[in-house]
Amino acid sequence: MMVQAGPAYRPARSDVCCLRGSSLRGVSLLGAVLFLLAAPIAARGQTDNPPAEPAPKEAPAAPSPAPSAAAPNEEAKKDEATLKIRILMAREIREDRLPPLSLLDIPPPDDGVAGAKLAISDNNTTGRFLKQEFDLDIVQSAVPAELVAEVTKRVDGGVAYVVTDASPTTLLALSDALKDKDAVIFNASAPDEALREEQCRVNIKHTAPSRSMLADALGQYMAWKQWRKWLLVVGPAPEDKLYADAIRRTAKRFGHKIVEERTFNYDPGSRRSDGGFEQIQQQIPGFMQGAPEHDVVVIADEGDLFGEYFPYRTWISRPVVGTAGLIATSWHPAIELWGGTQFQNRFKRLAGRTMRPLDYNVWAAVRSVGEAATRKNTADAKTLIPYMRSPEFELAAFKGQKVTYRAWNGQLRQPILLATPKILVSVSPQQGFLHQVTELDTLGVDQPETKCTAFKK
Repeated sequence: MMVQAGPAYRPARSDVCCLRGSSLRGVSLLGAVLFLLAAPIAARGQTDNPPAEPAPKEAPAAPSPAPSAAAPNEEAKKDEATLKIRILMAREIREDRLPPLSLLDIPPPDDGVAGAKLAISDNNTTGRFLKQEFDLDIVQSAVPAELVAEVTKRVDGGVAYVVTDASPTTLLALSDALKDKDAVIFNASAPDEALREEQCRVNIKHTAPSRSMLADALGQYMAWKQWRKWLLVVGPAPEDKLYADAIRRTAKRFGHKIVEERTFNYDPGSRRSDGGFEQIQQQIPGFMQGAPEHDVVVIADEGDLFGEYFPYRTWISRPVVGTAGLIATSWHPAIELWGGTQFQNRFKRLAGRTMRPLDYNVWAAVRSVGEAATRKNTADAKTLIPYMRSPEFELAAFKGQKVTYRAWNGQLRQPILLATPKILVSVSPQQGFLHQVTELDTLGVDQPETKCTAFKK
């Protein structure tokens, strides 16, 4: 067959129409056979694969639950399962204080507050396993009446635990305002002995060491060193005189002798003038001339206004202790013992600075609430407040032994650190100072000596 360009080939009409009869009969017979064979197959196909039914009309979607009804119920169940414990820190802003001698000693703005935040974090670390949640609120004012009113308002709103950085007068006013309420106050800053003795209150606990505790810690170390003769230098401020009273008590208690007392009057402005150090270099030796023989100089300068002038400037070369030189304190940023390094590092990450004594005192107060809640698994103040005063309560405080509250005046009994500005020197109570209950009660006023009667009622 040749393919050519042009009209397509069409078969002749005779090729299709003019078929013989035998051929047609053959085609008809073949079609019948194929029909008979295809019928059973078609029947099976209909049985195995029935025709799909028409898709039903799509049902309307079920309405989603209203969030306003479900969400609150879930939140309510969560709140019922979690114990929420609120802690309030009350700060009295005291603007009449003079700045310390050294720029290195200017308190940071969050002094004490950072300690509270670390303790809240520590409480919640344990609390999350017990379904407990701790929150911190802070109120502060330079007007004592406003501070007392605001704290009272918060306590009426359900806060049962108040940590204070306030003057003794404000602390007593706050205590009286809350005396008929289920609340406890933690004194984290005032060292006044009267708050633990003649003016003690049953609703106040003291995490700040008293002056007698600080003085006894030094007195024990001086006894261990055999530095028995003391020359006492006292500043003119009322707080200086109270510290001097504690020093006199300690000297008598541990067999020391104060050979002489001298009062140092100072001009706060001279230290900022040119050549101020030269004036001091001449003034201190002259002030110390003619003193009786002594082993150590004891400084009573709580305001930190002149005490740092005395080391290396005395007429006779003698150690300086008290509020300058070798000091007694609840905490020191150089302590590394008993997990102190880990504790210090956690604080530095949180606050960006080293921990100060007030930070530690506040931390101990907030942690006391957390420890009590963990042991009793409740937020009820009527249960936790008496428990913290009981012999069963104890707190791990990074000081080598448990610390507890004295049942007769609410003071936290604890080891006291003796340190220079950069390093830990010793820890009191010193070896050899024994007690029938705990050696910690050799620091400060012991139960047979106490004048506090509020806890006996």
